[in-house]
Amino acid sequence: MKLSYPKKKKETTILKKSGKGKLRIIEGDTTSLNKLIYGDNLSSMKCLINDYGYKGKIDLVYIDPPFSTNNTFRINGKRASTISSSRDGETAYTDNLIGQDFIEFLRERVILLKELMSDRASIYLHIDYKIGHYVKVMMDEIFGIKNFRNDITRIKCNPKNFKRKGYGNIKDLILFYTKSDNFTFNEPRIPYTKEDIKRLYSKIDENGRRYTTIPIHAPGETKNGESSKKWKGMKPPIGRHWRIKPKELDKLESKGLIEWSKNNNPRQIIYADERESRGKYIQDIWEYKDPQYPKYPTEKNKSLLDLIIKTSSNEDDVLLDCFSGSGTTLLSANRQNRRWVGIDNSSKSIDVIKSELEKLDNTLFHESQYGYYEHSDI
Repeated sequence: MKLSYPKKKKETTILKKSGKGKLRIIEGDTTSLNKLIYGDNLSSMKCLINDYGYKGKIDLVYIDPPFSTNNTFRINGKRASTISSSRDGETAYTDNLIGQDFIEFLRERVILLKELMSDRASIYLHIDYKIGHYVKVMMDEIFGIKNFRNDITRIKCNPKNFKRKGYGNIKDLILFYTKSDNFTFNEPRIPYTKEDIKRLYSKIDENGRRYTTIPIHAPGETKNGESSKKWKGMKPPIGRHWRIKPKELDKLESKGLIEWSKNNNPRQIIYADERESRGKYIQDIWEYKDPQYPKYPTEKNKSLLDLIIKTSSNEDDVLLDCFSGSGTTLLSANRQNRRWVGIDNSSKSIDVIKSELEKLDNTLFHESQYGYYEHSDI
């Protein structure tokens, strides 16, 4: 399926159209792969492709673009207003594109991001529930639905009581796509809580060890092979097969790892203390609440970016955030020994990012310096 609307450009037109201007180095190291760019991200990305050889070189993209809210976001002193119709403070950025204009604005940039991405790259696009479903269709069109991996629900705040008809909103979403099937994914796990252990491993053996049991057969009947043979004189139930070869089941039973029910149904024993150290898999609902006192409007939780970067990139990979905002992505990349490119067209954003980078000890930098560029029409 595709979105259809007036003035929708052909993908080939977007790619062929040459970028205006150049990236002009203002300060720092011109040889560094770490680049902070002040300017329009569409033109800047075209410069990265055409003039700096970045096509196919970006290994992970995270973007938190405007959400088509038709709001003005401001900074008042040292505090930022994340949703502000107030006239107090200096304008950080204006989110005034709505509807099809917003979708086409974002689509042009995602098409260029795909050009910049390596074959093993992933993209995480952070968006809200009001426009996100249109963005999902747009992303399917560009990357192909086969490369859609997850629609991640992000719990962003505590429940609030709104005086309106409808359910309170405490979430937004992150769309996770890859460029190909050969993508980097370091399976993330988190520690079990005490409540998890009690709930998942509810049985206790004579030695006081917590455990649970799982079936030793699985859906799907096989007519030939080890998984269809008899074990202990019985065959798998109709329509199922043994998960483990009968010889391996014998080994499990010899170790006391098969439990027989009153109905003579065998199940495999799994002990909590053998699984606890490995941690549990992370699912597609994440609770990473926004900072209470953001330095820049819509600043995201740093642990959220740490998770994404750790999962979908490796050391020395190059990351790109073309809506850099507060610079959380860039700072997380530094912490995890990744290289980065950040772009934003808000001078307030650039000021915040540079200030945060200056606070870091140079030992935390992947490289001792970064290049600061401004996009120039000349």
